[in-house]
Amino acid sequence: MSQILIIYTGGTIGMMSDPITKVLKPINFEQIMDNVPELEKLNCKIKVHSFEEIIDSSNMNPEIWSELAGLIEANYDEVDGFVILHGSDTMAYTASALSFMLENLAKPVIFTGSQLPISAIRTDAKENLMTAIEIAKSKKNDRARVPEVCIYFDYKLFRGNRSFKYNSSKFEAFRSPNYPILAESGVHLRFSVNDIRQPVDAPLIKHKNLVNEVAVLKLYPGINPKVVEAILSADVRGIVMETFGAGNTTTDQWFIDLLKGAIDSGKVILDISQCKVGTVELGRYETSKQLKDIGVANGYDMTFEAAVTKMMYLLGQLDDPKEVKRLLEVDLRGELTVS
Repeated sequence: MSQILIIYTGGTIGMMSDPITKVLKPINFEQIMDNVPELEKLNCKIKVHSFEEIIDSSNMNPEIWSELAGLIEANYDEVDGFVILHGSDTMAYTASALSFMLENLAKPVIFTGSQLPISAIRTDAKENLMTAIEIAKSKKNDRARVPEVCIYFDYKLFRGNRSFKYNSSKFEAFRSPNYPILAESGVHLRFSVNDIRQPVDAPLIKHKNLVNEVAVLKLYPGINPKVVEAILSADVRGIVMETFGAGNTTTDQWFIDLLKGAIDSGKVILDISQCKVGTVELGRYETSKQLKDIGVANGYDMTFEAAVTKMMYLLGQLDDPKEVKRLLEVDLRGELTVS
């Protein structure tokens, strides 16, 4: 019989409305279980680890990510898969971070949550939780069907580092426009076998060191040079730059000079598009050729969440900015498609 570890961090799924104030308050996992008696019918053993202090996902940070990775590492040989209950607002960040932190992962790590509390009449929590467990325990030829860090929401399974939350009011909260869904739940669970990464035959390696010395430069027409200079001169090692279209920026000389100065000082600048669909193509247009020439890294079709957490991960592993730049452009965990 399969054994699944549920890690309960918090989020809307574990909230209950106060009968007097009507304010949502966190509940413990035993109360969640009371609302889902169907869990007893699943053909698996369930272990539970609840965080002592339930966390709103807005308060997630690299220290908590490291704690989650440590829990997975500590229980890795004892269970067949993991389900992490997490607030949806920053779920894609945590899933992306763990995909980089857990090298050689060969077991499912499925994030899920809900848009309505599990105690609500019309809640999406029960289906999300039940199916996430089904996916986490699913095997073929005694091997995990989905040995990846994933997000399951509203009948769809997404690769974690390809996903982002796009809607705060629909059950369909997540999308992954640049990569196919890995599974879909209907009458049957249907897995997209060709789109699921297969693990290498090697022991799990947990990387715990993430460096959050990362800034974000989001471009807009008419951006003030003082704003750009302030961000580029910040005491950080990496900068995620959100550009236009296929990775384009203004060609004004002051802008190129500021970028080059930051790169020459040892900072790594990663170019990702503000568009949710498509990829960065440095050098395709005149408006991005100079970026390529001065050493800006190509983020291809990475999500913002994956770009930020990958930068933190690589800065935690490497001191050489040139090597960080090189690996930002390499597909490490299925987070990008090199065009």
